[in-house]
Amino acid sequence: MTSKIVLLGADRAGEAPHSVPGAESLPPLEESVAYVRALGKPTAAQVLQDARESGRVAIQPRCGVGGHEEMKALLRDLEAQAAPDILTLTIDAHTRLKRFEQALRTLNRDPRDLNGYPLVTHGWQRGRDLNESVAAPLEIRHGSPDARALFDVSVASGITSFEGGGISYNLPYSKAVPIAESLAAWEDVDRVCGRLAELGLIIDRELFGTLTAVLVPPSISLAISVVEAVLAARAGVRCISVAYPQSGHLVQDVAALRTIPLLARRYLPEGVQVHAVFHEFMGVFPRGRGHAEDLIFYGALVARLGGASKLITKTYQEAYGIPDTRANVEGLRLASRANSPLLDFVAVDADRVAEEQQWILAEVADIVEPLLEQPDLKAAVAQALERGTLDIPFSASRYAKSEIIPKRDAEGAIRYLSAGSLPLSRRALRRNDELLRRSEAGGADPGLGSLLADLTGDINYFLTLFGESDREGTS
Repeated sequence: MTSKIVLLGADRAGEAPHSVPGAESLPPLEESVAYVRALGKPTAAQVLQDARESGRVAIQPRCGVGGHEEMKALLRDLEAQAAPDILTLTIDAHTRLKRFEQALRTLNRDPRDLNGYPLVTHGWQRGRDLNESVAAPLEIRHGSPDARALFDVSVASGITSFEGGGISYNLPYSKAVPIAESLAAWEDVDRVCGRLAELGLIIDRELFGTLTAVLVPPSISLAISVVEAVLAARAGVRCISVAYPQSGHLVQDVAALRTIPLLARRYLPEGVQVHAVFHEFMGVFPRGRGHAEDLIFYGALVARLGGASKLITKTYQEAYGIPDTRANVEGLRLASRANSPLLDFVAVDADRVAEEQQWILAEVADIVEPLLEQPDLKAAVAQALERGTLDIPFSASRYAKSEIIPKRDAEGAIRYLSAGSLPLSRRALRRNDELLRRSEAGGADPGLGSLLADLTGDINYFLTLFGESDREGTS
């Protein structure tokens, strides 16, 4: 068990130390930049650029435990046994919500009670210890609407990739955080990224386009990411990763991934690196190991076909809870097999992908261009969410209408059963309606019970495909 510690590093760089006894202020940005240069390993941005130039997909696991020595051992084991390109520090829920004192009490009582690594509590020196223990660069994954303290400790730790955004790390996770507050907090993060870029250190800022993870129409995922990317670029960010969640439909997923660089050219300034990131299926995973491994490999092939720079992997234990190290290692190894040159023959219908891309581009434009025309984009986003002209399905936040109802069409692609108040063109809405009418239940006006059954069945898409449940999700 980790020995008792005091809170270190919960302050903003250059400000007075935290009031907890024994706290210390963070090093200046210049010193942190010099530290990263002295580490002798690539930054996350360099890894992503190298992966794209070589035509392979970089592989990254999810992982995070409370204790410091346990976290270090986990990172070392994953690297020694599976050699991921980037490693993860998944942050605990107390830290995500800035409950640093509660994280401290829990850590001192029993680190196993934490659902991730409390970096702010451990402090930047321990962060550096983790960084120095492995050759791969680290990324912070968390879910906080206000990650300023966590980001500053991350930078001091020499960590070169940081996930999140003012929309994507608010609406799926928080009930009562006003969007204006989270956008302002993330603007602070991005401005520090701009300052670091001026000092010669490029931080990869990954945008959580996965949102609520299941049944997210591609144009919603990508529209939210475009808005966050524009805000980040205006604040000085020079490397942006756009994450997209696997829907389960090959053509739609490949089209969405291939659309990301097109959106970057359309809406972002030159000089900003943009990478597509693919999250393997985040819905209900099959229980059978063979089925789960089939899904993992399939997801990796989709990432390759879509030109993703990076893949976030899954394991055969997903259906049962937090995976152990062995399962994580085997998931990484399996996903990496999709990079084999022997698979160059695997292809997807280029005409169908191109058609889907054009529709995705048109829908994204319908959603984001009225916002990008406004003089104050942050205010426009808050107003759009209030009106429902910007929205996500299944939002946890009271600051989103959550009027979008997604549904799979006959082929399994995710469409809009209801687009709510999104400003989609009549042409786009008509196409969604037509595609859903071709499905068994499409075109009808189902009652609530039928609608819930359909949504459950759509979420359990792969369980049904593998015969582990019926269409309504019954095992």
